[in-house]
Amino acid sequence: MFKLNFTNLKIILTLDFEIDYFKAFKKYSFKQYKINYMEKIHLNLGNLDKSFPDDFSQEQRAKAKTMFLKKLAEYAHRFYAGKTQIAPKVPVSGFNWFNVWYTPGVSKVSTDIRDNNDASFDLSNRGNFVAVVSDSTRVLGDGDCTPAGGLGVMEGKAFLMKYLGGVDAVALCIDSKNEKGENDPQKIIDFVKMCQHSFGAVNLEDISQPNCYKVLDVLREECDIPVWHDDAQGTACVTLAGIINALKLAGKKLTDVKIVCYGAGASNTTIARLLITDGADPLKMILFDTKGGLHKGRDDIKADQRFYRKWELCEKTNPAKINTMDEAMVGADVLISLSTPGPCTINPDWVSKMAEKSIVFACANPVPEIYPYAAKEAGAYIVATGRGDFPNQVNNSIGFPGILKGALMVRARKITDNMAIAAAHSLANYAEKRGITIDNIVPKMDEVGVFPKEAADVAMQAIKDGVARIKITYDEAFKLADKDIKYAREMSKLLVDHHFINEPEQITLQVILDDVIKEIKS
Repeated sequence: MFKLNFTNLKIILTLDFEIDYFKAFKKYSFKQYKINYMEKIHLNLGNLDKSFPDDFSQEQRAKAKTMFLKKLAEYAHRFYAGKTQIAPKVPVSGFNWFNVWYTPGVSKVSTDIRDNNDASFDLSNRGNFVAVVSDSTRVLGDGDCTPAGGLGVMEGKAFLMKYLGGVDAVALCIDSKNEKGENDPQKIIDFVKMCQHSFGAVNLEDISQPNCYKVLDVLREECDIPVWHDDAQGTACVTLAGIINALKLAGKKLTDVKIVCYGAGASNTTIARLLITDGADPLKMILFDTKGGLHKGRDDIKADQRFYRKWELCEKTNPAKINTMDEAMVGADVLISLSTPGPCTINPDWVSKMAEKSIVFACANPVPEIYPYAAKEAGAYIVATGRGDFPNQVNNSIGFPGILKGALMVRARKITDNMAIAAAHSLANYAEKRGITIDNIVPKMDEVGVFPKEAADVAMQAIKDGVARIKITYDEAFKLADKDIKYAREMSKLLVDHHFINEPEQITLQVILDDVIKEIKS
């Protein structure tokens, strides 16, 4: 039994939010509020799974984890006022150095760049700087969150780029509405084209379909820097990596398997395209949107030119024109779902119809379409989700930091599909060399060695594809990426060690956890 005694607690009440949690917990009747703990929650959250009551069912445990992470995220973001900052990277050794870093000295920098725009990559931070651009019309599974509502995710991308890839980034959440009040893809296109001269690359994020298709395709051709849609290309890259290794464990080949994609938004349509490019048979692939299977009989898609990417797949896949999941899932080897979040989206009966050693990727965020335990109970051999608190996180977080770093190092003009496929194989190979199991098919974000390797592999593919401004060797690319990534991590650690960044109080985590447990039990 665990009882919380407030007599000797040291709690720093620096924010109203923390005070609210303190009061909310203090109002409980401690004589009645007793929980059978396995362990107290650690500050590093490494024992989260062991911190819930022994009598929690798997469903309760899964719900509790989701609720805890959301509540902790809200608290932590309020405590730190976001998660990124801009800091100088040069010294100020004396007063006259202000005249070097600013006027009059920078006049020479400006005229040098005027005479040779490519000099901007050497004389400014542009060569290692990414714009994370979104109109926030499809944020995770939460839909349109208003432009500012996307900042949590976009700042998160910027944070991961720096910490995992050694790349500086800034969140730019914009209003894409036109004079009619409609979200207009041309607004995003114009914005990116205007600001591209300040950045080495652009990461598009959380733009709803069908606008996302036009935005990416136009900007890839008309910008002179890489424009990457991470929801689509990044998710597709990491999914391909996971499929490669999952099929190895299942003893199957990509060319032979039957694949069902549930959901036909930007992510799954791009996943299908990359899978086909890498060897999957489109005749053995079936995609579903909210109206049924994609096939040549879908005149509604054919008639709407905005969905041209979906129509391309209608023409290539599902020759039998299957329209129900019950029929499609019979004998399927792989299910890839990027659809409505929630554990009831994927019916366990569908999973039970699949072939032996079936593979299920339920990657909706923030809640997978079926919980891993339920998919396993229904017969799945390997299950992956988009979340790091379950085994096999198939999430673009292990893709975009290395991919963008690789593109930046050679000053690529675009990121080709070949570069994304090269990144997928880099991730799969790295995991295979260190060992893969049915619960560990791709690298994790804390495997620091994967990112410089991925970056170097992407840089080499950019050179092969003829989109690199400069050429470097594999060793040069690996060493540069490794140096920048170590710098970012060591700088973060230094700030924490010297208390410029304070760790959250462990007791606060415990209070939030207890609040969640009480709510689940009620």
